[in-house]
Amino acid sequence: MSTQIINLNNWHPTDGERKALTDEIRELALRRNAIILAHNYQASDVQDAAHFVGDSLGLALEAQKTDADLIVFCGVHFMAESAKILNPEKKVLLPNLSAGCSLADSITPESLEEWMKRYPGYTVVTYVNSTADVKAMSDICCTSANAVAVIRSLPGDKILFTPDRNLGNWVKKQVPEKDIVVYDGACPTHDVLRGSNVIKTRDAFPDSVVIAHPECREDIIALADEVCSTTAMLGRIAKYPDVKTFIVATESGIIHQMKKRYPDREFIMADGCIGCRLHCPYMKMITLADVKRSLVEDKFEITVDEDVMQDARRALERMMAVPRDN
Repeated sequence: MSTQIINLNNWHPTDGERKALTDEIRELALRRNAIILAHNYQASDVQDAAHFVGDSLGLALEAQKTDADLIVFCGVHFMAESAKILNPEKKVLLPNLSAGCSLADSITPESLEEWMKRYPGYTVVTYVNSTADVKAMSDICCTSANAVAVIRSLPGDKILFTPDRNLGNWVKKQVPEKDIVVYDGACPTHDVLRGSNVIKTRDAFPDSVVIAHPECREDIIALADEVCSTTAMLGRIAKYPDVKTFIVATESGIIHQMKKRYPDREFIMADGCIGCRLHCPYMKMITLADVKRSLVEDKFEITVDEDVMQDARRALERMMAVPRDN
């Protein structure tokens, strides 16, 4: 059983207090020429306070093109690192340093180096859910949105895919013509879901459509009507104008954006409850109070060593040059 991480900030604001704090955050951001970026998995009030909400690739692109002097990244540590890598001249803040990523921590430069020695001549494709050090050792990065396109774009047929085994195995099936060796890492939030959970939920809502993230296990992928990244999930809902209920197999934070865009639809978590299993404690570390403190006190600045930054930027820029799949 995984260890539960407790957020010690026990302040639970009322709607009025939340609105006042959000307005204050936006005013602080305006005065400081700051942009607030939030991942789809963040808490709903943090998403509402952000200037831009998206997935890893969308946030990376937004960070790269912004004219802001300051980037406040409401996500996890590797995402803030990526924003810094793509914007070395800007200050990047992560409002809570506890916001890490179990998947990113599953591979280290040492383990990647050992793996590369076992498979000489293979191209290293690294999921963006990884540290800057690991990105710097990689030939190219990818996201769940463009992983298949990245693999297909490569001239070589021998690929090392790291670190997510579920995403890697899904990509492997999409590109069977290439020899893809998959690293044994996983996102605990997605990996905990089982087919029995989805079948039970689907049986309760027989006219629903199941949408799953490719970080889910293979039995979940097999049950899904749609398999795609978080941003693509939002677009796929429009594909089913006559469907009123969707079963969602990814982190529970995405439901907030779904409800905002499609208030007439019903969204059910694939685990059969309100994200009891599909809840990433790291993604929920950042609060509105943290965002305000970050803007007031410059907490917490993310830095990357120059030599690491240069190589990691190369891998990210190669990724962003590849059109994303939807």
